Amino acid sequence: MTTFAALYTDEDMSALVGTLLSSRGLDVTTVPEQATIGKTDAEQLEFATSLGRCFLTHNRVDFERLHLQYIEQSKEHCGIIIVPQKNAYEVAQRIGILVNALTADEIKNQLLYV
Repeated sequence: MTTFAALYTDEDMSALVGTLLSSRGLDVTTVPEQATIGKTDAEQLEFATSLGRCFLTHNRVDFERLHLQYIEQSKEHCGIIIVPQKNAYEVAQRIGILVNALTADEIKNQLLYV
């Protein structure tokens, strides 16, 4: 059985994206739902990892840096998906295609762009 990645959306991601992904049957939670608004990017990635969730963000620069830090420190995360700022329907469609194409294990420790 294929295990789809559970997702955690960054606070700058539209709430509609989470709703659209959930409506596609994906397991999604958001920063507001987890009451982690205002945490640093590093704290957010650590929290997503503690939940076993792939992190979704528009913030390319900071998360590329964090991904490299994880590699250098031999730390693991559940994947980072960087999405350009587009309308919520296009963002959800891009993420949905990627998450349906790859298993959670294939996304683990990867920095992916959609």
